[in-house]
Amino acid sequence: MVDNAYYIPNLVVEGRIAKTNRVSNTAYRGFGGPQGMIVIEEVVDRIARTLNLPPDLVRERNFYHGEGETSTTHYGQEIVDNRIARVWQAAKESSDYGVRQAAIAAYNETSPYKKRGLAITPVKFGISFNKVQYNQAGALVLIYTDGSIQLNHGGTEMGQGLHTKMLQVAAKALGVRVERLRLMPTSTDKVPNTSATAASSGSDLNGQAVKDACKTLRDRLAAVAVHMLNLDAPEDMVFEDDWIYCRTYPSARISFDEVVQQTYSERISLSATGFYRTPNIFWDAKLAKGRPFYYFAYGTAVSEVEVDGFTGTFKLRQVDIVHDVGESLNPLVDKGQIEGGFVQGMGWLTMEELVWDGEGRLRTFAPSTYKIPTISEVPERFTVHLLERAAQDGVIYGSKAVGEPPFMLAMSVREAIRAAVAAFGQADYVPLGLPATPEATLWAIENVCAAVSQVQPVNA
Repeated sequence: MVDNAYYIPNLVVEGRIAKTNRVSNTAYRGFGGPQGMIVIEEVVDRIARTLNLPPDLVRERNFYHGEGETSTTHYGQEIVDNRIARVWQAAKESSDYGVRQAAIAAYNETSPYKKRGLAITPVKFGISFNKVQYNQAGALVLIYTDGSIQLNHGGTEMGQGLHTKMLQVAAKALGVRVERLRLMPTSTDKVPNTSATAASSGSDLNGQAVKDACKTLRDRLAAVAVHMLNLDAPEDMVFEDDWIYCRTYPSARISFDEVVQQTYSERISLSATGFYRTPNIFWDAKLAKGRPFYYFAYGTAVSEVEVDGFTGTFKLRQVDIVHDVGESLNPLVDKGQIEGGFVQGMGWLTMEELVWDGEGRLRTFAPSTYKIPTISEVPERFTVHLLERAAQDGVIYGSKAVGEPPFMLAMSVREAIRAAVAAFGQADYVPLGLPATPEATLWAIENVCAAVSQVQPVNA
C-alpha cells in the first residue's frame, strides 16, 4: 500500500520484525495499509516543500495515469479502470478548493497566533485478501411454502450494515420484497469454512455467494412458472415485485407464492447453497509480485483546520469527501461507513497516542488517558459525495467495498495541520510527529519558527 495513488517506477520496500518489551497488538482498520500510505504522503510533502511547490500539485503530477508502464505498481499489478483523477477533480470542485486556498492565505497574513491549513489527499486501496484462499464465501437460502425465505451467509455483522446489504442482494436476486426474508445468525453449521469478515470484502464475497444460491432457486422457479403460464422460454422469465412474468409478454404473469407452492407440489427442492471465489488473483510471497487485488477503491478528501499557536490544538473547520463505492448497494450505509472511517482515521492520526513506560507497560489504557474523537471533533460542515456513474464490472451489482478505504481519507487532516504549522514560519521541511498531538504540533511550530530566525539577512 506504500504507493497509495502514485506511480513510483523505482521502489523497493522492506519490512523488518523487531522483538520488543511491548505486548503484541491486533491489526487496525486497514491492516497495515494506513501505515504504508502515510509514509508516501510524508515523502510527497517533503518533496513539495523542498521544491517550493504546492503539495496538491506534486500529488496530482505523480498519480497513476492511463494504461501501460505508468499504471503498473511496484508489485507488478496493472491499474485498470483508474478513477483517482475523477474523484480528485470532483473533490476540488465540490469543495471550492482554489477559492478557499486564497482565502486561507489572506487570513494567515493577518492572524499571527492562529493559522489555518487546507489539504487534499487521495486514497487508492486494493480490495481482496492477500492470502488467496480466504477469497471465498458460501451461502444457504431456503424458501418455505408460505413464500417466506430464510437467508444464511458466512459474514459477520459488526455494525457495518452487512446483513442489510445481504437482504437487499437476496431480495433483488429473487425479485421479492425484503420483508419476505429472514436473516439467520451467522453459524458454521449452516455455512461452513467461512472466511473472516475483513479486508473490506464482506459484501463482495458473501453477496456473490447469496446471489449464486438465489440464481439456482430462481432457475428452478422459472422452469415451473413457464409451464404454469403455458410458455416455453424460462430464460425470459422476469422476477420483480413478488411477481414472475414473461419479458416479451408481461401480461402473462403469476405470483411468487403460487409458483413456490407449485414447485413444492412438483417435488422440486426449494433450498440451495451458493458459493463464490474471487477470480484472477494470485500472489507470490517470496517475490512479492502478483495481482493481489481484484480491484481498487478510490477516494479524495479535502480538510481545513485552524491551529492555535499557543496550545498546539486544532479545530477541524470543514471536510469535503468524494469516494468511489461503485454502484452503491445502500448509499446511507456507505455514507455512514465513510464518515465513521474518516473520524476513526482522524483519531489515529491526531490524538490517539500510545505511551509505554520503561517496563513496557501501556499507560494510555483507558478513556482517562487515551483520547478518542468525540462529536466535538466533527466539523459542522462535513459533506460526503459518492462518485457518480461508477458501477464496477465483475462485482456484486456493480458495488465496491467501503469498509477500510475511508479510514485513509483522514490523512488530509494531518496534512492540513502541517500546512497550518508551515504558515507560522518558512521551512522546506515541517517535522510533524504522528500522531499530531498538541505537543507534537507545538514542537513543529517551534521548528518552523526557528528555521525563519536562522535565515541570515542579505547585505545591501
